[in-house]
Amino acid sequence: MRNKGVIMVLTAATCWGLSGIAAQLFFQHFIATPGLLVAIRLLSAGIIMILMQCLFKGTASAFSIWSDKKDRLTLLIFGLIGMLGIQYTFFAAIHYGNAATATLLQYLGPVFIIVFVSLHLKKMPGVKELTAFLLALIGIFFMTTSGSLNSLSITIEALVWGILSALASAFYTLYPRKLLAAWGAVPVVGWSMVIGGIGLSLFSPPWYFDWNQGSLYLFSLLLFIVIVGTIIPFYLFLDSLRFVTAARASILSSAEPLTAVLVGTVFLRTPMDMIQLLGSFCIIVAVIVLTFQPANKGRDSSKKQPISG
Repeated sequence: MRNKGVIMVLTAATCWGLSGIAAQLFFQHFIATPGLLVAIRLLSAGIIMILMQCLFKGTASAFSIWSDKKDRLTLLIFGLIGMLGIQYTFFAAIHYGNAATATLLQYLGPVFIIVFVSLHLKKMPGVKELTAFLLALIGIFFMTTSGSLNSLSITIEALVWGILSALASAFYTLYPRKLLAAWGAVPVVGWSMVIGGIGLSLFSPPWYFDWNQGSLYLFSLLLFIVIVGTIIPFYLFLDSLRFVTAARASILSSAEPLTAVLVGTVFLRTPMDMIQLLGSFCIIVAVIVLTFQPANKGRDSSKKQPISG
């Protein structure tokens, strides 16, 4: 059963990595802003998730989250800041850079969590945390400069949006824990996607997209991003937590940036030299160091957690 959970996590992480590649292809071949693509993704995926919750768990389980006034406000904040923030910054980083760089920079989220928790508790991080932080800094340096202090190897826009994506990832992970514990991941993530999508639509209405560009390729990419890049990996990752611990799942999810890097460099010819690849490796190792726990300590009770991608 553990092997089944491992396969599910790896499949989910691979799907998320491929969704970033699909977004890169979308921006390369069609005229669209990150806001338009994110609005389409959030609204489509969120509505489908809620409908599936109604179908398999009943209407009450999907809508009962709105009955609590305090949780209602928390859900609105999470949708407009957490979900919308992580999705928009990630796709903007892809738009101004590429999927591999955007995914790796977003993967720095746990490092920012260390900083926040340390400041909140007024306590110095431990050796493991400091080691991961140092590895992450080295990784960013190698990735963005190729080891040279004279120039950036990625655009400043891609770097800024990538760092903002990591910050948004930290907020997305820390903020909704009580919501997830009370209502479960599907209603929380589904409704937060709808909320974020509606909020973004006020500024980037999906109907403003030039659908005259429409072709089988266009709709195939959109369908891939919504279904393969969102719905399928979400359910696989969520269901995998019945078989593997959250800590083990977090480590296995490093397949997401690995997929983005491998597919981007091999098939999309995304330029990435050996120094940048070393930087990518440092970032992935940093996150693995942070999430690794001995087997007897890994069976935590916090299995309900926000989902990547």
